Amino acid sequence: MTSHMTSSVRNSKMATHLSCGRVNLNILREAMRMELREFLDKCAGSKAIVWDEYLTGPFGLIAQYSLLKEHEVEKMFTLKSGPLPSSDVKNIIFFVRPRLELMDIIADNIQREERGRFPQRDFYILFVPRRSILCEQRLKDLGVLGSFMHRDEYRLNLIPFDGDLLSMESENAFKECYLENDQTSLYQAAKGLTTLQSLYGTIPQICGKGECARHVANMMIRMKRELGGSQNQITPVFDTLLLLDRNVDLLTPLATQLTYEGLIDEVYGIQNSHVKLPPEKFAPKKQGEGGKDLPTEPKKLLLNSAEELYAEIRDKNFNAVGSVLSKKAKIISAAFEGRHNAKTVGEIKQFVSQLPHMQAEKASLANHTSIAELIKEITTSEAFFDNLTVEQEFMSGFDTDKVNPYIEDCIAKKDPIIKILRLVCLQSVCNTGLKQKVLDYYKREILQTYGYEHILTLHNLEKAGLLKLQASSRNSYPTIRKTLRLWMDDVNEQNPNDISYVYSGYAPLSVRLAQILVRPGWRSIEEVLKILPGPQFEERQSLPPGLLKKRQQGENKVILVFFLGGVTFAEIAALRFLSQMEDGGTEYIIATTKLISGTTWIKSLMEKLEPPPF
Repeated sequence: MTSHMTSSVRNSKMATHLSCGRVNLNILREAMRMELREFLDKCAGSKAIVWDEYLTGPFGLIAQYSLLKEHEVEKMFTLKSGPLPSSDVKNIIFFVRPRLELMDIIADNIQREERGRFPQRDFYILFVPRRSILCEQRLKDLGVLGSFMHRDEYRLNLIPFDGDLLSMESENAFKECYLENDQTSLYQAAKGLTTLQSLYGTIPQICGKGECARHVANMMIRMKRELGGSQNQITPVFDTLLLLDRNVDLLTPLATQLTYEGLIDEVYGIQNSHVKLPPEKFAPKKQGEGGKDLPTEPKKLLLNSAEELYAEIRDKNFNAVGSVLSKKAKIISAAFEGRHNAKTVGEIKQFVSQLPHMQAEKASLANHTSIAELIKEITTSEAFFDNLTVEQEFMSGFDTDKVNPYIEDCIAKKDPIIKILRLVCLQSVCNTGLKQKVLDYYKREILQTYGYEHILTLHNLEKAGLLKLQASSRNSYPTIRKTLRLWMDDVNEQNPNDISYVYSGYAPLSVRLAQILVRPGWRSIEEVLKILPGPQFEERQSLPPGLLKKRQQGENKVILVFFLGGVTFAEIAALRFLSQMEDGGTEYIIATTKLISGTTWIKSLMEKLEPPPF
């Protein structure tokens, strides 16, 4: 089995950080663990799990290795072609996404296993998050469907990542919804929300903006009807569900995130709350060894609010992180100095009892100081500054209608294609499309420099609305920017008073919509809502009498904001900032189909034309 699963499963500390907020997301995690236990108990006897590698990360957030062991899981393997590794277990369980190419590998595994001289094995398959008729038909065509004792599905729809954050981790949701007109992930979102309501009560108000949002709301309401007359008797935890299509705000993910967590994701990529970092920065420095035996394996760290220091700095603008780290260093060193003042046995005992916590804090500080140094090397470089300057010019509405000399230079230098695509798409979105000659110029330059196989990628970006021709001569972005106050010149990065600090000047459009919905309400921005794509709607779900909760004096409203098509860490930081505002009166819980950065988002839309085989 890959070390990835084992480490993420082991590292999944007891999920206390899921139960600290207004909504105890541990309830959801426990329900998922219960369902997993029930499935494992259907397969009596010793077991080996064969994992679709993509699932090991999300599962690691739900169940530790110890839970699997308790249910007689003795071995874990990664799904790959060829014979399965030898093991003397009675049951082999395949945990897989419903993908045809994976069915071919499973069939190969089973046929080899059945040809071998092994004692009789029982095979099981668990589809995550849903069974698929197409996949079962493929297994039938390959002659192995009858080999399974049991076929089931495990509805891993909304996975709790943190006390205020849920994600489906559906990596192709945006592409499926906006390019392929495939509503599978929307159906899964509606299913996930239905499960959420069964645990946390019916959400009385559903608001939304966008085509996908409308579909999800309709499916939720239909699912609730289909459950029949049984009324949900749980007092609602959420007051409002806000469904937002990603294509209502295509701008935000394209810009470089400037929060600590956002930059870690931009530079190194955060996957399932883990980040892999260059090992040399984390090697213990020993006297006089002069750097021999440097580790070669990347340093893997778990990032969530269970770590006190990380919870404090992750949502800050990166320029405000250094001062927090140095303050923390002084506090920790003063605490360690305290050992000199411990004179009596009681004082010494007390110091010793605090030692593990102090050492954990010291290790945490060392890690984040190293990460901050790594990121600072990048953010202080000329290349980073030049790129950011152009992004900010576009977002503030400067020179968006002509070919940009910086982008021309980057193409000439053959900078990474994703960097070019992000900038060109950002310019297009900030200009409500590009003039024909500007668009043609960029497309020609990209294809000639990076290869004609990228023609499909450009087509996808056009279809998704990220790169487009300006339909009318009027650019509507300035109206949106001014009405929603998307650009703030005087941003305070150290002690912010507005969400625009997460991009050092630009306030994420999506979060501004969430903010305005609460106060003064969407009626105040009707003109802008008409310009943004997709319908806008509000639904009320009736509650059984007596369940409408009376809000206590000073008790905040709770809004679940669901981003259909992905959300960035900078947007999450902005919503957390609104939750913490003294006079805000609202707390936000965030859900999404996928945690994304501009890079992973554009990558999901990239397609390479394969050269012909002759």
